[in-house]
Amino acid sequence: MRQLLLMRHAKSSWDDPKLSDHARPLNARGRKAAAAMRHAMRDLGLAPDIVLVSSARRTLQTLEALEPWEDTPLIEPMDSLYLATAPQMLVVLRRVAETARSVLLVGHNPGLHELAMTLVGPHAMTQANDLTRHLAKGYPTGALAEFAVAGPWSGLSEGSGRLLRFLCPRDLPELAH
Repeated sequence: MRQLLLMRHAKSSWDDPKLSDHARPLNARGRKAAAAMRHAMRDLGLAPDIVLVSSARRTLQTLEALEPWEDTPLIEPMDSLYLATAPQMLVVLRRVAETARSVLLVGHNPGLHELAMTLVGPHAMTQANDLTRHLAKGYPTGALAEFAVAGPWSGLSEGSGRLLRFLCPRDLPELAH
């Protein structure tokens, strides 16, 4: 069984209108949320072998907030993940080495949400549980979905992931209002 972690970048700043979208950094709320997700990931034992991350500043800063790792994963910043669609992300994930047990992809919406829903598959929505319904409602900044994948990375397709958890920063005790 393989593990696929899909994380949307944390909340970014719109303070500097001169910055390109690609160059936007995290805001203070985003940094705090990413740090809280780091603690949640440690508590749950979520430690990827490989991290695929969009080259955008906000995704790289989200990843930095998740460090340090207990065992340092292979980190691959990728221009192709910047605002990638679900099919584009599937292509990238299908190329992951079969020796990788756990992969974390840090990316953007709407593609990330579409990818998560694709992995759940339409059949899961007809028998949706609370977790699937929670995911279907949206993919907030800083959220993390964990999937179990039974087959090889090269065979990743619609309905091939089993959603194990969906964590949103606002659901974490240290960020609860």
